[in-house]
Amino acid sequence: MTDIGNPWINIGVFVLFVVGTLGIVLRVARGGRSAEDFYAGGRSFSGRQNGLAIAGDYLSAASFLGIAGAIAINGYDGFLYSIGFLVAWLVALLLVAELLRNTGRFTMADVLSFRLRQRPVRMAAALSTLAVSFFYLLAQMAGAGGLVALLLGVDGRVAQSLVIAVVGVVMLAYVLVGGMKGTTWVQMVKAVLLIAGTLIMTVWVLALYGFDFGGVLQAAAAKSPHGDAMLSPGLQYGKSTLTQLDFVSLALALVLGTAGLPHVLMRFYTVPTSKEARRSVVWAIWLIGGFYLLTLVIGFGAAAIVGPERILAAPGRANSAAPLLAFELGGEVFLAVIAGVAFATILAVVAGLTITASASFAHDIYTNVIKHGQSVSQAEEVRVARIAALAIGAVAIVGGILANGQNIAFLVALAFAVAASANLPTILYSLFWKRFNTRGALWSMYGGLGSALVLILFSPVVSGKVDASGKSLSMITDPNIDFSIFPLDNPGIISIPLGFFLGWLGTITSSEASSREKFAEFEVRSLTGAGAEEATEH
Repeated sequence: MTDIGNPWINIGVFVLFVVGTLGIVLRVARGGRSAEDFYAGGRSFSGRQNGLAIAGDYLSAASFLGIAGAIAINGYDGFLYSIGFLVAWLVALLLVAELLRNTGRFTMADVLSFRLRQRPVRMAAALSTLAVSFFYLLAQMAGAGGLVALLLGVDGRVAQSLVIAVVGVVMLAYVLVGGMKGTTWVQMVKAVLLIAGTLIMTVWVLALYGFDFGGVLQAAAAKSPHGDAMLSPGLQYGKSTLTQLDFVSLALALVLGTAGLPHVLMRFYTVPTSKEARRSVVWAIWLIGGFYLLTLVIGFGAAAIVGPERILAAPGRANSAAPLLAFELGGEVFLAVIAGVAFATILAVVAGLTITASASFAHDIYTNVIKHGQSVSQAEEVRVARIAALAIGAVAIVGGILANGQNIAFLVALAFAVAASANLPTILYSLFWKRFNTRGALWSMYGGLGSALVLILFSPVVSGKVDASGKSLSMITDPNIDFSIFPLDNPGIISIPLGFFLGWLGTITSSEASSREKFAEFEVRSLTGAGAEEATEH
């Protein structure tokens, strides 16, 4: 086991970050306790602030730890994650950001159910939201386990599981106390810290090689067992036709998934107007794009300075690349600071995911399905959301324990695949297809969601994948258990087109007539924002 840093310094920095961010939450959470405050932060954030918060929400442990590790191990192919994550924002900017802000109130289901039958569509949208949030939470919790295990010298699954549980408890404190307003401010602070820390590491690595990025690349290739192959496409996804198909599947999921991620879509409701929603996406694109360029230097810098063999031997495997590089650059204190930033990153992202999932349960399932949208006060709805957050936190802790050791960039890619399969087709059809109806929405969401989940279950992600030494690389750690019948790691190439096809098929085979008047009202609202605050009260 690789043991780096001073555990007591690391613990001290972790505690400092946790206490500091909780202090921010307590300070900004004062005031109203309405549903608008808890779900949307009172719609009080500017486009610039929300763009910073989006970057803080989106630049997760997968971006910092997972992508840096993927580049350090697989070189060029690892950077493909960054390209996919960034290009996806163009889809969000051009197709959904402004229109969703104009037509929804708190959740994605507000938009999807506006001109369709409320109860079945809200239930389907809520279940899809919970599924996407679960996979994303798996990634963040797994990243927390690997990071803290590395820094505190914690070995063994029991000890690492305890670490994941502690992360879950702290995350719940953010959500229960601060709601969306407190979570947003934590995400803003975290984004500044993460980008600043990454910039310092990038400049430091380049300085060691005379600010010659080519020198970094050559040093990385010299230390890699794959040599110059890591600087060219194909190391991970070019070995066979199967791996090439896997890359196409991954690319589809990454590029199309962002516009269907519920926790990203919910951020558009924290700004007062659609113009600010659009501005927030522009700010997010610049911040996220700059960050991903920095991860390119950090990933290859880790390969050059630390080396792939040492990275793979550390707890957390590839996820340990960035912390190990920080230790080599600046010793124990710098490692503790960078790790503290990564830890704050995980806390902020899981808080955002949890509040999204709990809002979907309380607002969509409890208020509008179980209670038919009647006789539910805002205080009662918020109370249900807090109870749901507790349950979601418990599920996230258990899931994170099971997923511990997986590459978190890859786990996030699964969340993107589910979002692109179940949510994006229905969102686009709802916004742009006049004939779209309830059966089309249900077939699209349940079909996309179900196919993605089934394909993941029977893929090498869950069972059957081993490395050269015979060690399991799947979620099921016993290499002798293998029930994988779908050969690709990512289901997007099948489940995304299927989601679009089922939405079309369900619509044209249904006798339900789409209301022209309702679509006209919806179209006016999507373009002007008129009546958006009453989007769920029609």
